[in-house]
Amino acid sequence: MRPNVLQLIGSFHQGGSERQAVQLTRLLKTANRYDVHLACMDQSGALLDEVRQIGLADIPEYRLNSFYDRNALVQVRRFALYLQKRGIDIIQTHDFYTNIFGMAAARLAGVRVRIAARRETTGWRTPAQKIVERQAYRFAHAIIANSEAVRRQLISEGVADRRVVTLHNGIDLDRLRLPEGFNRAAALASFGLPTAPELRFVTVVANLHHAVKDHPTFLRAARRVREALPMARFVIAGEGELTTAMQAMAAQLGIADETFFIGRAGRIAELLAASDVCVLSSQAEGFSNSILEYMAAARPVVVTDVGGAREAVMDGESGYIVPAGADEAMAAHIIALLSDDEQARVMGERGRQMVEQKFSCAAQLSATEALYDRLLAANARRVARPADRVQREIA
Repeated sequence: MRPNVLQLIGSFHQGGSERQAVQLTRLLKTANRYDVHLACMDQSGALLDEVRQIGLADIPEYRLNSFYDRNALVQVRRFALYLQKRGIDIIQTHDFYTNIFGMAAARLAGVRVRIAARRETTGWRTPAQKIVERQAYRFAHAIIANSEAVRRQLISEGVADRRVVTLHNGIDLDRLRLPEGFNRAAALASFGLPTAPELRFVTVVANLHHAVKDHPTFLRAARRVREALPMARFVIAGEGELTTAMQAMAAQLGIADETFFIGRAGRIAELLAASDVCVLSSQAEGFSNSILEYMAAARPVVVTDVGGAREAVMDGESGYIVPAGADEAMAAHIIALLSDDEQARVMGERGRQMVEQKFSCAAQLSATEALYDRLLAANARRVARPADRVQREIA
């Protein structure tokens, strides 16, 4: 009898954690070694259609208003009973909210293998949130870190190193495959960008919900680049409540006419193919999906030295790494790449090769299955609690 594996996802919006969770679910379903289940805390978002296409239509939702009200207890009870009814052997959570909710319910239900996650280093959580998450980690048999930088952060916070497993994000290269008959000018026009052939585009793909993405550094670098190369244009792909403030900053810097806020880019392959240089300006990260997408699209990159950036980018070979907040250094490398087409092409190709070798979906699936097998063997004698006991303990 095959083990039952459940992935708990926060929502189906196109964030990094959500896309990685959906991708892993698809890979596990295709590999067919496990009976794969999926549950969520918010059943909305563009990725829901993708999940249904792989044959997972029955997706229970456990919506919360807070962790501290009666509804939270009701939802934990519902989820724990669901885990028991389905005989779930392995549960994997993917972010702060699913860690807390999922680990509590899974421990109550006596799930044999409980795997939590950390996908960022610092700059995201309040001290109170960190305390709550550490409690959730106590219920987990393993915590997946998506970079060595995140692993070191977890250990520094007191998590035992034997329980922290580094498992890098994987990138679906098919997502970066260009449609047949791709035309750069047509693609630019479809994003509302100018199509003059002499223009060069510098792109950052990052949401505008979190200040930690540090769009101000990108904009300050953009002004320096524009002063050196008048043909440069700047694209910010992402949505969020910081958009208006960043548009105002671009105006203050005198680059409003050269800076384009295009919102969430659904056709990421076409956007990156139409870009000349791609940038990450974050103050903190775990392991950036955007970097992998840039590299998979064979774009040269200029990224800040945060999280797992050095685990993905070979500085000076597939792109450049600069200190966080260093807009002058960022601009200098962007100018160099825009001024040397051959160097940019070679760096982009090296980045693509790195993704294929180290960050493929196959590598992600293999590492995940090995972790599951090890933890199932280590917890072979663990017996789930009877459903009536679960009900009594949550009542």
